[in-house]
Amino acid sequence: MAHNENHWKTPSHLWRKIKHLAHEMRTNPTPAENRLWQCLRRKQIHGLKFRRQHTIDRFIVDFYCKEAALVIEVDGKSHQYTQAEDALRTEFLQAQGLTVIRFPNDEVWNHPGAVVERIAEHLAGRVQHP
Repeated sequence: MAHNENHWKTPSHLWRKIKHLAHEMRTNPTPAENRLWQCLRRKQIHGLKFRRQHTIDRFIVDFYCKEAALVIEVDGKSHQYTQAEDALRTEFLQAQGLTVIRFPNDEVWNHPGAVVERIAEHLAGRVQHP
């Protein structure tokens, strides 16, 4: 799926405000985010690169794969958004041509293999491999 990444690039005035927060979130991930990151990093799934705590416009998403236009969110106790806010956030990201998939904290923590399998299945349908 083609999308124009520059269309939703974080404006500089917002970037100055949220870059520290994104860095802090990368430095101190939740246990579930860290567990999933260990499965996503170093192109372990279909050779695709993921970024963690990546800014998209005014949002910081948990994980982002540019090649697949995919956002992965891990929701748990420390999750700062309500369901209504999550819905608006997801709607915004989808309007930018991105797909958003969400996993509850406990699913990532207790069943990481199943989560990775679902991500891999999703990616297999979105990205053409040589």
